[in-house]
Amino acid sequence: MDITALNATAKELVAEGKGILAADESDGTIKKRFDSIEVESTEDNRRAYRDLLFTAPGAEDFISGVILFDETLRQSSLDGTPFPKVLESKGVIPGIKVDKGAKPLALAEGETVTEGLDGLRERLAEYGELGARFAKWRATYSIGSDVPSEYCVWTNAHALARYAALCQEAGLVPIVEPEVLQDGEHTLEESSKATGRALLAVFQELHDQRVELGGILLKPNMVLSGYSASSRAGVDEVAEATLECFYKHVPASVPGIVFLSGGQSDEDATAHLNALNARGPHPWQLSFSYGRALQAPALKAWQGKPENVEAAQEAYLKRARLNGAARSGSYTADMEQAVAA
Repeated sequence: MDITALNATAKELVAEGKGILAADESDGTIKKRFDSIEVESTEDNRRAYRDLLFTAPGAEDFISGVILFDETLRQSSLDGTPFPKVLESKGVIPGIKVDKGAKPLALAEGETVTEGLDGLRERLAEYGELGARFAKWRATYSIGSDVPSEYCVWTNAHALARYAALCQEAGLVPIVEPEVLQDGEHTLEESSKATGRALLAVFQELHDQRVELGGILLKPNMVLSGYSASSRAGVDEVAEATLECFYKHVPASVPGIVFLSGGQSDEDATAHLNALNARGPHPWQLSFSYGRALQAPALKAWQGKPENVEAAQEAYLKRARLNGAARSGSYTADMEQAVAA
């Protein structure tokens, strides 16, 4: 394991003003996205959509890396260039989602464990040959009565650490994603408690399994009130609660935290990231690894039509630019109207 190289890649992924595009939607998820614009989820349509994102002029100024799905890593641009090469040519680092999804956790009703460790060493070697330089594994936890359970918290932490160790062995930077889902009516305090429990277990397991923290990135949820809560915390409250939780649980040796957007709106995800960075500097880079919050405007503009590609790229570039501004705490709500792509 070359920890110097892993650390360099991790730092490059959280370079100033930049973040990660999560374009690793599973077949089921991308179908839901395409259904929303009444476009059939065929391989050709998926390739065309990813192509417009990856080739958007200027996106590389704000996007440091892209997480790909297995199918996408193996696909090529419309001109025949493999997608990893397309990204590399723009100075963007290709990555790959390697987990097999959250499955019901045995003897724990309503809770899940992420699968995909079987054969992972061999898959990582192949992904490295195909051009991937980092990977991602997502675990999920729900907030509710007696959940997440200790069983769920520690089972997923163990799997995340096993994945991370295998990635580092293969020379890939592992993005460790413990996502406490924000669906429900929970309070900000309940979100903070559940998030802290997940982080505590994850970093204990990472330590026990000899993972070098300087060669990973953390991809967590922000601490939020439940999306169905009658009273929801504002931007400043979210920033304070999130930072308090992460200062307690995330070692300073981790190069960066790349927040997921979850079910937040485009604007909320950007505003929250901005508020976190406005309170800096912090021991770690605070960046983004957004999927829907970067892509939604582009998907809506595209509508599956070749003549809309340029408009879709402009919509994507605008969101990338705004999140790039949030990296330094310089984003304002006025920029939503004033910033042209």
